Amino acid sequence: MRIVVAIKQVPARDSELRIAASGHWIEEADLAYEINEPDAYALEAGLRLKEQHGGEVIVLCAGPERAGQSIREALAKGADRAIHIEQDSTSLDPLAVARLLAAAVRTEAPDLVLTGLESEDLGLGQTGVILAELLGLPHSTIIMDIEALPGAVRVKRELEEGWFQQIEMPLPALLAVQSGIGKLRYATLVGIRKAKSKEVRRLTADSLAVAPSAPSVVVDRVYLPERNKRTQLFTGDPKLAAAQLIEKLKFEVRAI
Repeated sequence: MRIVVAIKQVPARDSELRIAASGHWIEEADLAYEINEPDAYALEAGLRLKEQHGGEVIVLCAGPERAGQSIREALAKGADRAIHIEQDSTSLDPLAVARLLAAAVRTEAPDLVLTGLESEDLGLGQTGVILAELLGLPHSTIIMDIEALPGAVRVKRELEEGWFQQIEMPLPALLAVQSGIGKLRYATLVGIRKAKSKEVRRLTADSLAVAPSAPSVVVDRVYLPERNKRTQLFTGDPKLAAAQLIEKLKFEVRAI
């Protein structure tokens, strides 16, 4: 089974974030970076499928030069080789990123494409499903478990209020994986050494013949949440005041 896993490098969750002078994004100069958490779980799912059924796992990443660090980490965990599309992905919307990824995936003809459900920096949750549409693949999202079958996969999807859904899909297919699908592995010392000799194919938008296009999504402004305090007093009949308080907590504060 040939599995392509798309990953994204994002700012580390414990980083101190500052708004850039332009106001359009965060200041990236002093940030630490890591693999997007849902993508790390997608990688874990791909590696487990390879261990169970054989084949290879190919890591695919569109990002600047610094993304090479996250690619090497994925190779150290057990991926066989990687494709690095050198591109400032923060300046692209999900459609533009998906077009780059789709062009690279077509050169591999994989049996299965895995992505994370969403990225931790933008949280749009669109790249995976757009990629499936561009590739003409059946797809499913919020995946919690994957079982390989002859020419197909059976997946478990997380729904609302504790419900799950079982779906059987033909291959090739694309799955957007939810965080928590399994326990993440660490890169071993042996894996880190092997990663240095594994193939990383570097591509660009030009080499993939993907023409630039006007963005369909533009970040107009990034700002910190505004903090304010407001007190509301409920007077009059105690029973009526209690009912009003409960309504506020349910539908405005959403605390109960």
